[in-house]
Amino acid sequence: MLQAQPNSPSPVASKPTVAVSWGIDQLNQAQWDASLGRGQFPAYARAQVMLNTQHASPGAIDAMSGKNFLKALSAYQQMNALNISGTLDRETWEHLVARQQQDAFQYYTIQAEDLKGPYVNSIPRDYALQAKMQGLHYTRVSEMLAEKFHMDENFLKQINPKANFSKVGERIVVSNVRNELPTDITLIVAHKGARQLYMFNAQNQMVASFPASIGASNTPSPKGTHTITKVVKNPFYGYSPKNFVQGKNNKPLTLPPGPNGPVGNIWIALSKPSFGIHGTANPSLISKTASHGCIRLTNWDANDLGRKVSAGTVVKFVD
Repeated sequence: MLQAQPNSPSPVASKPTVAVSWGIDQLNQAQWDASLGRGQFPAYARAQVMLNTQHASPGAIDAMSGKNFLKALSAYQQMNALNISGTLDRETWEHLVARQQQDAFQYYTIQAEDLKGPYVNSIPRDYALQAKMQGLHYTRVSEMLAEKFHMDENFLKQINPKANFSKVGERIVVSNVRNELPTDITLIVAHKGARQLYMFNAQNQMVASFPASIGASNTPSPKGTHTITKVVKNPFYGYSPKNFVQGKNNKPLTLPPGPNGPVGNIWIALSKPSFGIHGTANPSLISKTASHGCIRLTNWDANDLGRKVSAGTVVKFVD
């Protein structure tokens, strides 16, 4: 049975802050310790990458003991018939390590293609101004690379303190993540209370989970069961003030495609008109803020899902 996830932000009691080294060896060789509490540690970074690889997405990898990390732990424990504690306990750590087939972190050399873009100087907040742009592209190389490797941008910079992300041939440390879901996804459950998306196969086994922003009190998500009707990559975004009002925009607008658009770079349409599953311009805020009624995921999780679903896939909303 699907279970809502714990709300506590800490697996165990906190402990005094200590100096932490973020070198690639410290990240890849980090070990579980019962004394780890609230905070940011290499063991949490390694665990988040291992969870990502096993389809229990922690959202943006940041090495923090936040709610998305704990929800990913709960989902992984449920998928693997472990004790559902929502904590990084010894049993869960050893289960993850036993299935790890590659280092959690790797070196990556910046390519000319990475610097080519396209990039824009900034993204205005006003939809009317966004509608005048050619594309809602990334604004900097570090932002693009963070999304490419499923990372929080600040954490990417933290573990690469000397990098300027502007030179071809520059070597940086990044997470070693997966970009493929299981193929047999027949049911998606959008759990509003947990702010989590769960994927099931034809045998009714949960095979993946993503943190999600699902509606708000003033712009609620649909109720009941719906289906996916189509998947659109790099979509234009049709803003309508009938759905919600952004700023002073009282007329419909068409916004250009791009990863920094309101729906990211993919739109998975539902049979409920104007509702869908999509990406976001702010991956580190997923499940921490509300949406305008749709299911909002990180761009990488949304793209991962879009590659493995098709028209007719069932999406069920539960409270």
